[in-house]
Amino acid sequence: MTPLPPRLAQIAALVPPRASVLDVGCADGELLRFLRETRDVDGRGLELDPARVSQALAHGLSVVQGDADRDLADFPDQSVDIAILSDSLQAMRAPHRVLDELLRIGRRAIVAFPNFGYWRVRLGLFASGRMPVTPSLPTSWYETANIHLCTIADFRGLAAARGYRVESQAYLAGDRAVRALPNLRADHALFVLSRG
Repeated sequence: MTPLPPRLAQIAALVPPRASVLDVGCADGELLRFLRETRDVDGRGLELDPARVSQALAHGLSVVQGDADRDLADFPDQSVDIAILSDSLQAMRAPHRVLDELLRIGRRAIVAFPNFGYWRVRLGLFASGRMPVTPSLPTSWYETANIHLCTIADFRGLAAARGYRVESQAYLAGDRAVRALPNLRADHALFVLSRG
């Protein structure tokens, strides 16, 4: 099995053996495949892109094509141990509703997203006056699926306003863990949430 990229490896480390998992925005199923082979999870996925769904199905994964903004309502309450949303929050039309659905479907939710408060993003915007392109935000503003960019501080505020319990949080800058000033120094954030 090919090693996972650091951000996906960090998510995988939070999933206990034999857990039931729903990976929303699962792409080609790389994380689900890893969890199935290393943690014996009962994993399912939801992916918008039909080509990526086909790739996941070719690996024997249980993935359906669907839009998280609309189709999460079809999943039963508390039907999985963990619902995962990795690098897709910023592409949701209604992120707060998607998070509500994740916590309705799963006992916990793992949410990872690029941090728009990262110092390189801030500096790029300040210096050029244009929306920056970074490794975490790799496409130009007019080509990106990202419609709701947020900072770590924004996400914490949303979690508090919606009454989510933050069970744990982690921050990365590239492959390195960030401990101090994450809203400024981390290009990526990961939260484990449950109902408050």
